[in-house]
Parts: sequence; C-alpha cells; structure tokens
Amino acid sequence: MNFKEFFNQFPTEESCKSHFKMYRDKTGVTCKKCQCKEHYWLSTISYYKCKQCGFRTSLKSGTVMENSKLSFVYWYMAMMFITSTKKSFSALEMQRQIGHKFYKPIWLMMHKIRLTMGKRDASYKLNDQVEIDEAFFVTTAPIERDQYGKRILKHHVQTIYKQRMKRGKGSPRNTTVLVMAESILNKGNKDKYRADRAVKFIKMVQIDGLKTKDILPEIAKTVDSKAHAITDGALHYNNLKSIVGSHEQLKMTMNYAHKVLPWVHKTISNAKRNFLGIHHSIGRSYTQNYLNEFCFKFNRRNNSDLFDRMMNVAVNYKWN
Repeated sequence: MNFKEFFNQFPTEESCKSHFKMYRDKTGVTCKKCQCKEHYWLSTISYYKCKQCGFRTSLKSGTVMENSKLSFVYWYMAMMFITSTKKSFSALEMQRQIGHKFYKPIWLMMHKIRLTMGKRDASYKLNDQVEIDEAFFVTTAPIERDQYGKRILKHHVQTIYKQRMKRGKGSPRNTTVLVMAESILNKGNKDKYRADRAVKFIKMVQIDGLKTKDILPEIAKTVDSKAHAITDGALHYNNLKSIVGSHEQLKMTMNYAHKVLPWVHKTISNAKRNFLGIHHSIGRSYTQNYLNEFCFKFNRRNNSDLFDRMMNVAVNYKWN
C-alpha cells in the first residue's frame, strides 16, 4: 500500500476504527472474565458486550493497541510507514511524519509494534538447511542513576567513555546476537558470483553470552528438530547434534567463511548497516525489538500485502 492508497482508504478516525473492527471480528473476541466467545457490539460506545456475563471489552483490548491513548489514525499511520519501506523509521522521524506533539508515546508505540512482530515470527521454526553463527552489535548500555536521579558511571562504563574499546568478542559495548538463516539448494544457479543456496527465512535472537547454556536452548526453540545445521568450529556448537537432525561443523578462514555461511553473513552486514544508517545507536535493552522488525520484513519481502499481514499481527498479539 502506497501513501496515496492509504490516505484514500483511511481518511478519518472512524474509517480506521471500522477497518480494525473488521479484522477483530474475523479473529473473534474472548471475554476476559468468563472466556465466552460470543458478544454483542455496542456501536454507541464502541465496546463488545459478553452474551454470557455482560463484561465489556474495548476494541483495543487484547491487541497491540491495548491501554494506548493514541488514536487509531496514529496507529494506522505508524504501521503503514513501517511496512511501506524495506528499511525502517526512527521514532523521531515517525513523530515528525505523524505530527504528534510528544516523542515518548510514538517511541513506545513503535516498540509495541516490534514486540508483536517478534511474537508472530516466534510461532514458526526454521527447517531444511540452517546456517547458524553469532554476531556482535554495537549498542548503548542502560544509564544507571542514584536515588536523586544523578547518573552513576561504574568503572567499566567510564572506560568506554574515556578510551576506544576493542571490537568483536568480549567488548563491553557489544551485544551478542545469534543469527540463523534457512536456505535451500538453488539447483538452477549458473552464476558463479551467486551463492549455491537460496535464502528463505531468517531469525535473530539476542543472547547473554557464547556459552552452550545460552545458545542451545535458543536454537532448540527456533530450529526444527529434523533440520540440518551448518556452523563454524566454535566449541559452543559441539553438542548441537543432540537437538537437530544433523550437524555439519566446519573450520573457517577469513576468505572461506562467506562461501560456507553466505546468508548468515549477508544478514549480519545488512542488519548492522540498517541500524547504523537509520537509528545511529540503539539501547541494549531494546536490541531484540529492532531485530524483530528487521526479520519480520525480510521474511515477508516477497509479499505485496505486508500492511494486511501487519494488521493480522496487531489484532492477534498483545505487546506485553
């Protein structure tokens, strides 16, 4: 959906509300009090009334918009902007485009949308052949303050501000991310500059460290038990065969890695460039939300109805 089509279809608050109700009716409403799924629609106050106990449910309740005071128009504009481009929008740019007075509500709304994107993708597992590797994203550590609101700088945080920190593994400014890419053999490929496998879906998960206890549980939740996994020779992948169908562990060199794990490395470089160009810096506590948005849009890159898919996610998933 381009901008012209969007504003022709949703010119007012009522048009957005009626469209959202249509999606809500398709999904169905469940009473929070008695779990009944049959309701009346009270058009005068825009509430659902349970046929069994009389409990009233708002149109936003149970969706990504729950407890939000922002209008439907703002939510629809945000979802349209997010799904209309391959890249992303910063919260400040979104505030400017929407025309809202305050920054924090728009920032919170965008993170709620990203959280629901992650919940949607979490319901799927990667299968076939899965490339697995880890990446290190430069993030901003949370600011700690004392009881008077004064910033607390611990020794390791002070070091970050005073001198240039090392890169890669072990750097205190980096967040560790587990990257997985599902791919299939590209039988018709005759181009020597293209990879032998074609990518299907990707997943990126923020993890606490590079120990086996941090990595294997996340892979078990994300990768199908019958999949064939391909990794480098790192020790934390040694027991991977116990949770997947088969495991191919290869020793890497700088000139060989992009051939063995092509789609993982392309995913990492594209995500880093996207975050650097759009957001410049991201908070460590919210890294997973940005990863959710990147993966959600990549996995649906061939769909022309991305806005409709986003609406289904908004109706079916709560942000908390």
